[in-house]
Amino acid sequence: MPKYLHTMIRVTDVDATIRFFELLGLQEVDRKESEKGRFTLVFLAAPGDEDAQVELTYNWDPQTYSGGRNFGHLAYRVENVYETCQRLMDGGVTINRPPRDGHMAFVRTPDGISIELLQEGDALEPAEPWASMPNSGEW
Repeated sequence: MPKYLHTMIRVTDVDATIRFFELLGLQEVDRKESEKGRFTLVFLAAPGDEDAQVELTYNWDPQTYSGGRNFGHLAYRVENVYETCQRLMDGGVTINRPPRDGHMAFVRTPDGISIELLQEGDALEPAEPWASMPNSGEW
């Protein structure tokens, strides 16, 4: 049987991207560097869910990556979508689609990868500032 391992995204600033995912609550679980291949791989996972990893691929030689909605998004279930969005905002992250419904929000990584945040269990009651916050940019 196949076993899910990870989703890979290419990044241009590994430290900024790690900080972003740490704000979501993920932690680095492994790192590999290849001098010959000139790249760094960083694997992150939520504590207790180490089988579902995101792999950050950082190529040492500058490259331009264009991403789009054709990639889709990564999705994470969170204990409290309002608290998660507030922590991200406090860390300088734009909330592209606020959790107006108490259930779902979207943000983007420093490289523009779309991240969906879904409330665990039932939706929270609508609350400000989220209920009246407009969308910002694409999500």
